[in-house]
Formats: sequence, structure tokens, C-alpha cells
Amino acid sequence: MVTARDGPPTAARGDPRGPERAIGMADVPGWCAVTLMLLDSASLYFRAFHGVPESVTAPDGTPVNAVRGFLDMVAYLIRARRPDRLVACLDLDWRPDFRVAAVPSYKAHRVSPKGGETIPDGLVPQIPVLLDVLDRLGISTAGAEGFEADDVIGTMAAAATEPVEVVSGDRDLFQVVRDDPPVRVLYVGRGVRNLVVMGEAEVAAKYGIPGRGYADFAVLRGDPSDGLPGVPGVGERSAAALVARFGSLDGMVAALDSGSDAGFPSGTRTKLAAARDYLTAAPAVARVRTDAPVEAGDGRLPAEPADPEGLVGLAERWNLDSPLNRLLGALKAVAR
Repeated sequence: MVTARDGPPTAARGDPRGPERAIGMADVPGWCAVTLMLLDSASLYFRAFHGVPESVTAPDGTPVNAVRGFLDMVAYLIRARRPDRLVACLDLDWRPDFRVAAVPSYKAHRVSPKGGETIPDGLVPQIPVLLDVLDRLGISTAGAEGFEADDVIGTMAAAATEPVEVVSGDRDLFQVVRDDPPVRVLYVGRGVRNLVVMGEAEVAAKYGIPGRGYADFAVLRGDPSDGLPGVPGVGERSAAALVARFGSLDGMVAALDSGSDAGFPSGTRTKLAAARDYLTAAPAVARVRTDAPVEAGDGRLPAEPADPEGLVGLAERWNLDSPLNRLLGALKAVAR
């Protein structure tokens, strides 16, 4: 059980090292001495909600599956990747006005009848609980008014002078990867324990484009999950060929305006010309911002909870003893 006086404990049940036992750097491909880890928080807590049964509840019957799953993900990542700093990045605006103005269909299918984002009923009350837990643990969060977590991540990654790992199940963030200093995405589309490390080489190998071209690639191909229609008749292969040939949407539009057919795969010039207005508007939607007014803590991992007494209260109220024990144990294991 989490107690204020005991400090960071080990896992309460089962193997004394908890589910993270046997994790080492060799267990996770592509490990390097990462300094800063940026969490796409919404991506992780949505995955936790859908991956852990809703039957996991607090004593009052409130679901806590997303909270418990999120905490276990973070514990695993800390043990496996050993960051010096970690920041949970937040959506302070899930559908920013500047993106809707550019492409009105942006996330339109996810707008609830009341005007906000459609979120499962069982997840809604868990988000403030999770944020409260992170605060009492002393784990830093970051956000920017009027911007999404992707923009927070893009801004922090662009400004970083140390190695960065971004944890997300969103491929859109492949656009932030670079080699020097290294920024890589730990893609968790198949779960945190099956994460795939995506850097410049991996993005190029999979899609045939540099990471910085991924947003333009998505504009061309389309992304139904975000309401981006894409260019009719342009699929993944043609989109990759166009990005590889012209470098960017700006380059494609310039080539269209020049009147030349050079470099366009067969039939694509006409399709792109018909979608010219979309090609000039959609980059504001697909490209993450690197100039968001981010407010963030320093990200240093706490050796001890910031509010031990408050954490004990949350653990008891929300049935979080086990995942908090695992996370506190992970923090203790990597304390410097």
C-alpha cells in the first residue's frame, strides 16, 4: 500500500519487482541514452481506456481503467528507456480554431452534440483524476492555450538540444523526427510493450520519405481519423513519390503553377491541380506547430512524490495502490 512515510515502495503483489521485472535496455529495440521523454498524454490514456477493462473500478464504482493503465505505461517506459526528464503533454484545445478555419472538416466527425469532443462516458471522470495524480507525484505536464498536444510536442522537440523520445500512437508525429540532436517517436500503436522506434531511417525505410515530409504525405493521402480528405485518386504510393520528388507541398504547387509535367507520376498532375485550394490550406492542419506558447515544468523525474499525503489519499479513494507502487518503484530505480 502507498504510504506517505514509506516513500517509493515496490510492487504490492506478485513478483516483488512487479510487471516491469526483466525489463532492460536490451529488451527495447533502438535504446539510447535518452534525456527528454515527451508523452502524448491523450493518445496514451485513450489506449489505456480501451486496453484495460472498465470493470476495473474505484470503491465507489467509478471506472479507473484509464488511470491505472496510463500509470503502468509510464512505469514501463521509465524503467525501459530511463529518461532524465519526462513531460506529459496535454491538449488544451483538441480542435484549434486555426485548423478548423483551414479545413472545416478537421475532426468534425468527433464533435459531440454539446459541441465538445466525443469521449467515452467512462473516460470523462478519469482525466481530472489522472492529472491530479500526476501533480501529486511531481510529474511535469505541459500545454499551450489554443493548441493540441502535438503542437506542444513539436515545439518542445524543435527547441531541444538533447536527445528526445516522443511516445505516441499517432503517426502524425513522425514529422518531428530528426537525427541531430536525435528526436525519435516511440510508436505504441500495438501497445507500449510492442513499441516501434521511429527515427529518420525508419520513416524513410517504411514510407520512402524523410520524417519532415510526413505531414505533407498525410495531406495528399488523407487521414480519415482527423477528417483530412486527401487528394482524390492519390494513394500512399503516389503520395510518397510526390513528396520524394518535390520535397514539399509548396514545391508541388510551384511545379503546378509552372505548367510543367516533369516529375509528376502518371495522372497525378491533373488530380493535384483540381485540389490546389486544398493543398494550400491543409498544411496548417497537418503540420505540427513549433511556436506554441508552451508552459511546462522542468520535467525532472521526482525521486519522491511532491505530495505524499495527497497521493495516499488518491490511492485509497481511487484504488490505485498497485499501479502507483509500480510507478514509484520505477522512479526510485532510475533516480540519479
